[in-house]
Amino acid sequence: NNAIRLNIPSQTTKMTEEMEEVPVDNEEVNTNGGVGELPRQGEGSADGAGPPARQDSMLSLPKKKSGIFGASSNLVNSIVGAGIIGIPYTLRQSGFFAGLFLLGLVGFLTDRSLRVIVNLASFHPSLKGKGIHTFEKLASYPFGRLGSGFILTNMFIMAYGAMVAYMIIIKDTVPTVLGVAPGSINREIILVVTTLAIIVPLSMMRDMASLSFTSMVSVLADIILVGFVAGFAPIKETVSEAGGFDGILKDHWIHPSLFIGLGIISTAMACQHSAFIVSGSLENKTQRRWSTVTVTSITFASALCAVMGICGYLGFLGLTEGDVLNNFPADSVVSNVARVLLAVTMFFTYPMESFVARHVLVMLLHQGDMDAINNERGREGGGYLCLNRRRSWTLALYLAALIPGLFLNDLGPVLSITGSLGGSCIAYVAPGLVYLGVNGEAFQDLCRSMARNWNHKHDDKIEKKDSSGEGEGAVELELPVVGDADQRMATNGGGQNDLQQPGTADLPVAGEKRNLTTQPDFVKPFWWYLGLFPVWWAIASSGKMGMRQKLGDMVESHVPSAVVEDGTHDPNTTEHIDVLGDEYPPTKGGFCMAIFFIVFGVLGVVVGLISNVAAQFSGPAP
Repeated sequence: NNAIRLNIPSQTTKMTEEMEEVPVDNEEVNTNGGVGELPRQGEGSADGAGPPARQDSMLSLPKKKSGIFGASSNLVNSIVGAGIIGIPYTLRQSGFFAGLFLLGLVGFLTDRSLRVIVNLASFHPSLKGKGIHTFEKLASYPFGRLGSGFILTNMFIMAYGAMVAYMIIIKDTVPTVLGVAPGSINREIILVVTTLAIIVPLSMMRDMASLSFTSMVSVLADIILVGFVAGFAPIKETVSEAGGFDGILKDHWIHPSLFIGLGIISTAMACQHSAFIVSGSLENKTQRRWSTVTVTSITFASALCAVMGICGYLGFLGLTEGDVLNNFPADSVVSNVARVLLAVTMFFTYPMESFVARHVLVMLLHQGDMDAINNERGREGGGYLCLNRRRSWTLALYLAALIPGLFLNDLGPVLSITGSLGGSCIAYVAPGLVYLGVNGEAFQDLCRSMARNWNHKHDDKIEKKDSSGEGEGAVELELPVVGDADQRMATNGGGQNDLQQPGTADLPVAGEKRNLTTQPDFVKPFWWYLGLFPVWWAIASSGKMGMRQKLGDMVESHVPSAVVEDGTHDPNTTEHIDVLGDEYPPTKGGFCMAIFFIVFGVLGVVVGLISNVAAQFSGPAP
């Protein structure tokens, strides 16, 4: 079989040999606005050499490293954004106590999910050293293109929702500062003029690093805004009119529109798409150092959101708007200073979300080829209306965000729907699915052991049958096939009591690959269905098959573990491999957390969307 592989080299092997000649220090860094990929040598050319393969973001492979404080600051920058302005509206929708509880819960889950995805990619025994530097690439190992597409789609939902929210905030703030009355058409005109003059040119840039100076400015602006709301919100008067703080706790501790608030908090706290960028910049990355970064950043961001939420909500209670600054007087000098500060932040933050949305479209539609370079002339192409591909998609995304921004006036539903759909999927569902998929075989072994232990204790007949060896037959047969010695087949022969018996299966012909899922080879206790274990088993089985196929393809292609899939050497692979015992193996607690992630995320999506639709027909929350 080895001789067969050597005599029939695959196209992937040839590409790998060619890509190994590409130097690491390529000066053409980040052609996709900081989120996209570098064009690889010999790919995507005009001579029809074939479509370019998907590549990783070079932001995840920075040349300059940072310590724990620097990495924590970068993660805070990606968390604290426009979503913080809607936190008071979260407490209005969810209730005072319920909203604060959700904020703490989301903060905890965000910390755990950030650790899960980075630790899986960097420290899992089967994946470390494989050059996984993006969330979508991690998801592609157990679930292939479906997994990466799921991540990219929800990244787009989050980015696009934020872009629309920024348009609404700009329309709320800039015209108000200029003295334009609400309802005037001049507000929409000002939105179009200012965004065309500022946002569009910035969004046309190729490199997100060109906007890096705004990160700290954005965080400082948010801190000032929190201080403004805490200092100028009429908390004392509002609480007194509501019958005191006891009356607020009695009447507003929880509201039926609980999950609307969850969507807004998820929008504010979601930062999983930035996790690999930040972790890639961490010097001497270990699990302990990365956990220090996540705990520090999440704690600071959650505290900032809590102060904003408590002060903003207690100042206006049931009148709290999606943009809490709209509750302050329009003619107040201090309020207008805060509005200007917020507008400036939106102008400089919008391009970053535009880069993410553009990256997703290029990955899904153009296989990561942003520039469509014409090798004969050396110019970018692939666009429309005399624009190249990058500028065409940038303009299209701007118009797609501007149009709803012209007609929508309430920021709250935009943040809530974005978080309920995109935020819940990328922050909770995706990490849980990836954990189960990457550790699929270990999860199935754990389930099999739990079920058999239960059956042995509660059924003597099953104990005798299971201990005799029946049902533990070869569920998977390793069949050497010409051209693929590592191919595996699962056979289900059926049997009594749902016990799987060794069955017969047709051998695949030469060159044919079969992706067969395995069924549980044991008697299923009553809690098997109550705990939805058929669902978790199916997810784990799919992930196990995907991992075997992905890792097997890499072995067949002779790709060494220290070489990234784009052919360059990964300078980060030795940082965590050399740490003795620093691995991230699967645990029972990890599986419980993964299942909770999935259930919580699906619940957030379904109930959040239903709550938002119901709120549009039932009127505002009390």
